[in-house]
Amino acid sequence: MRIECPICKRVIVDAPDDHGPRPFCSTPCKMIDLGNWLSEAYRIPVSSREDGTEDSDDHTLS
Repeated sequence: MRIECPICKRVIVDAPDDHGPRPFCSTPCKMIDLGNWLSEAYRIPVSSREDGTEDSDDHTLS
């Protein structure tokens, strides 16, 4: 299996199928990615509606 780490871009060729930190090259890169999620460094773009408000998945009962 070939792995290209999404954090450091290191390429591992012939990685075993049970490579623990997959898709990362190492546990430190895996932890960096987790930290990015927890600190909200990664964001999912929100589309704006025509009336200028943002779409929301919040569905509250009135």
